Amino acid sequence: MRFLFLGDMVGRTGRNAVYDRLPGLVSDFRLDFVVVNGENAAGGFGITEEIFEETRRAGADVVTTGNHVFDQREALDFARRHDRFLRPANFPDGTPGYGSGLFEARNGARVLVANVMGRVFMSPDLDDPFRRAGDIVASCPLGAQADAIVFDFHAEATSEKQCFAHFLDGRVSVVVGTHTHVPTADHQILSGGTAYQSDAGMCGDYDSSLGMEKEEPLNRFLTKVPSGRFEVAQGPATICGLAVEISDRTGLAEKLAPLRLGPRLAEAVPSFWN
Repeated sequence: MRFLFLGDMVGRTGRNAVYDRLPGLVSDFRLDFVVVNGENAAGGFGITEEIFEETRRAGADVVTTGNHVFDQREALDFARRHDRFLRPANFPDGTPGYGSGLFEARNGARVLVANVMGRVFMSPDLDDPFRRAGDIVASCPLGAQADAIVFDFHAEATSEKQCFAHFLDGRVSVVVGTHTHVPTADHQILSGGTAYQSDAGMCGDYDSSLGMEKEEPLNRFLTKVPSGRFEVAQGPATICGLAVEISDRTGLAEKLAPLRLGPRLAEAVPSFWN
């Protein structure tokens, strides 16, 4: 199975880059399943229903989120109506929306996608992500109810991300980190067969501070006094993500490579899909 994950879309420039590039990637590489993190898509803070639906039309099978999931208040409503829109599964019971779901890929495979948020340096402080992830996997095991299992682990600390991946190694197909908006160089297949990258990076303008115009973040570092709001950088966007070839037999990763397309970072396209 050919799987693609795209990191956090940041603002209009980030989502437009995804809308422009993703349909071609799906058709050219014959992708079976695509997950996109959309939690920063609306002005850098949250996501609207219109943006969610447009991302789906561009080729995303599931849209994941993170700590900004409910920054746009309408998400509290539409999260209940769209099972392919995921908020972190370790929100308390009763929170609107879905934290995981089982979906059919274009090749007919059953794909379990789960969205979980870390707790180190993160707010709000949610339930134990390890226990919640263990419960999700136990209820839909790889090779039994699911042909592939993908986790978007939205977290700040790389140590927590790595330990989370080791906790699930051999039981899931992919653990990919989001939230820090910077692609890491540690993409690897763990000893148990799980594909891992600490952070997929963002889909946004990299001539920025994490997708935001540089001036206000820099001012706050220099003066410790806010002088205005954070505004999304509007320059040309680079899309970043992780490409994984998942075994149809075992549901574990066989190959993986970063995907980077755009003007600021060195471009990378998985050679095993050419």
